[in-house]
Amino acid sequence: MDSITIISATNRPDSNTEKVARYYATVLKAMGEESNILSLKNLPESILHSDLYGLRSPEFHKIIETYVEHHQKFIFITPEYNGSFAGILKVFLDAIPPRMWMDNKACLVGVSTGRAGNLRGMEHLTNILNYLKVNVYHNKLPISRVDTLMDGLGNLADEETRKVIETQVAGFLRF
Repeated sequence: MDSITIISATNRPDSNTEKVARYYATVLKAMGEESNILSLKNLPESILHSDLYGLRSPEFHKIIETYVEHHQKFIFITPEYNGSFAGILKVFLDAIPPRMWMDNKACLVGVSTGRAGNLRGMEHLTNILNYLKVNVYHNKLPISRVDTLMDGLGNLADEETRKVIETQVAGFLRF
């Protein structure tokens, strides 16, 4: 069984995005699936000046090896940044050879404190992933007002949201 990589697609510390990513890992574990979380806050600072242009730092090489190279399924948890997704995600995608993405599968989750759950950002990301020849699962989940769905400890407490996440994950596992 291959492990699924969950990408917390922001470099913001203590983000709601990462909290949602941890919930997805819990759901996958309950369904008998292994996963690991890549938080883009852990990317090396050299990514903009060397890794993006193929001069691999040992830190970024380890990230590629651990989270991308031997995986076929990815769950992108993408916060809304100015009507799209965070620029750090585009840098991350650009720094990895396109052949490593080809024929893989992706599941998209948008999170925002606003009303649209990053719908536009998920569409932008879908276009980029399609260009990279990644098969994107049709059930994209916008999670709106994510900050109101958390309990005081930062856990996803909203039962309805938990149910739609479980439905999405179950479908993605069959995809």
